[in-house]
Amino acid sequence: MADPRIRQIKIKTGVVKRIAREKSLYEKEAEEQKEKVQKIKDEGQDEHDIRKQEEVLQESLMMVPDCQRRLLKAHADLKSILESEQDLKENEDYIAAEQVLKEAESHLPESA
Repeated sequence: MADPRIRQIKIKTGVVKRIAREKSLYEKEAEEQKEKVQKIKDEGQDEHDIRKQEEVLQESLMMVPDCQRRLLKAHADLKSILESEQDLKENEDYIAAEQVLKEAESHLPESA
C-alpha cells in the first residue's frame, strides 16, 4: 500500500504548481489588459468602454497578490513536509516536489 506521506507530498506539490501557474496567468492577463486599455484610450473610444476595461484590469491586478499569498503558504507547507520527511529523499515524488519548490521560488515575492 502506498505511503500516505507520499500522497501528501504529491497533493502539496500539485497545489504549489497550480498556484504558481495561476499567478503567471493573472500577471499575463493584467499585462494584456493594460495594453488593451491603452489601445482603446489611444483610439479615443467611449469613456464607458474605457472604464469597463479598466475595471477588468483592476480585477486581474487584485488577483496577483492573492495568488502570491496563497503561493507563499503552499510553498511553506510543501517545504515543511519535505523537511520533516527526509527519509523519503530517494523517492521520485519527493525529488519532483523539491524541483517544484525551486521553480516556484521565482514566483515568490522578493521579501520571502
